[in-house]
Order: sequence, then structure tokens, then C-alpha cells
Amino acid sequence: MRATGNTDLRAFVAVAEQGNFSKAAEQLGLSPSSLSQIIRTFEERLGVRLIHRTTRSVSLTEAGERLLLRIRPALAELDAALSDVGHFRDRPAGIVRVRCLRHAFRIYVAPILVAFHTAYPDIKLDILVDDAIVDLVAGGFDVGFTLGEVLEKDMVGVKLGGEMRQIAVASPDYIARHGRPETPKDLHSHKCIRWRWSGRVTPYNWEFFKDGAWFEVEVDGPLILSEQTMTIDAAVQGMGIAFWIEQELKPLIDQGKLVSLLEEYSAPFPGFYICYPQQRQMAPALRAFIDFVKASAAER
Repeated sequence: MRATGNTDLRAFVAVAEQGNFSKAAEQLGLSPSSLSQIIRTFEERLGVRLIHRTTRSVSLTEAGERLLLRIRPALAELDAALSDVGHFRDRPAGIVRVRCLRHAFRIYVAPILVAFHTAYPDIKLDILVDDAIVDLVAGGFDVGFTLGEVLEKDMVGVKLGGEMRQIAVASPDYIARHGRPETPKDLHSHKCIRWRWSGRVTPYNWEFFKDGAWFEVEVDGPLILSEQTMTIDAAVQGMGIAFWIEQELKPLIDQGKLVSLLEEYSAPFPGFYICYPQQRQMAPALRAFIDFVKASAAER
């Protein structure tokens, strides 16, 4: 026997509950004759009469009463399941997997977490904060925050803020003991606090700008760290010269804990972007997160 369709069952329940073909047909958006034919075909397929029909009334047979008792809870559960799935369309829900550089997390993500959760309580953010440059798709991420200079060509990138620049800094105590470098080459005779990109073997070479071109300086010093903020802490303590984003260093410079160096060799470069793979239809949860980040960044 062919499996019974959802339409057959709903037609039967409507007739049983209304006790009238005309009212049931109106509820289902059908003509009474079409509904009658659906029920008749349903009974023929089952080989059992489900409904007694007279010119004045409709009643269930014993088989019909037993069927109604069994399928009414099942249909209610089915409706609840479909309604739950519909929330993904009407109200964004699900998991958004995010890859975020540490500095971008502090600027663009950390400040919005509470507000985003309040606006979208059914969205769960799974965030990996790491300074490694990785393939988002291969890593299973939905969206990432990265620098414009390393934005992958096949990604959709939305600029979040203005340009940034990196500067060298040292404590007043270090400068009093060792002097100031006047050019980037002078860094070879200074103690530099180096940083290693996550996943890289060698430390990051410091980048400077002169005469319209960028160039790198391979510095040396007593300390190599995997966390940029730690290099700044070490510089404040007078251990050597550090190199990082000016926006992060400005409060310490304003407080007199650090002194900026070689600024004439420090040029701006593209700032942070939120990026994601190009796709025909974006999940509502992902779209909600991206739009929220963009709106927050625009207000800054």
C-alpha cells in the first residue's frame, strides 16, 4: 500500500474536527467536492471506511475514531517541528563560526557581544581569537576579521575602519640608557623585543616606509614573544624597543610610559576588514552578525 500523504491526513482530521465537509473545506481552502474526493480516495487506499456520511451529518466510524486518536498528536508534533524550523527564517538562529585577529577582536567584537546576544538570543558565536593567517573555508569558519593587506582575493571583504600604522616605541628609561635610533638601520644596535606570528617559525620583521616604498628590517634582541601585548609590557618595563599598532600604544604614550620613535618612517596601511566566502544565499544568523558588526563599526 502506498504511504499515506500529509494532505490525506490533514483532510481527514479537518472533517473529523469540524463534523462538516463544507466547514472543513473552507478551513483547508478547498471546494467541498475536492475534499470529499480526497477522503474517498484515502478510504479506498486504506480499504477501510473512516467516515459515516448522511445528508445532514458526518460521523466517524470506529476505525476513524481510532485513527484520529493516533494521528492527532503526531500532526501536532509535526506542526511544532515545522514551526521550530521556521524560526531559522523568521528569527535568525544557529551557530556562527568566527576567526578573529586579537586586535580586531578587542576593537570590533568584544564591545558588541552583550548587545548582539540581547538582539539575537538564538545565535551562538563560536569565536577563535588568533593572530595566524589561515584559509577560512578550509578551517570551517563562516566569517573572519583580518587586515586588508592579507585579505584573500576570493573573499568578500567589508572595510570596518580607517587606515592604521605601526610605530616603534621604548620607555623613557630605555632611551636614557641607550639613546634613540634615528633611522630604522640604527635598530641593529638596539635591543628589540620581537614578536612571532602564530604558526610561523621566524619572528616578524619590522616594516618601514621611505621614498615611496616599503622595506623590512630584521631586528634582534633578548626576547621573542607570541603575544603582541606582552611585547608592549616588556617595553614599558624598559627591556627594549617594541613595534606595534599606534592606536594600541597611544594611551601609554599619552601617559608618558612610552616614547614614539622613527615616526617619519611609519606609513599608514589598510586597516581591518570583515570577510566571508562569496555565496548565493547567506544563512540568516551569519547575515545578522555581519550587519551588526558593520553597523557598530560605522558608529565608531
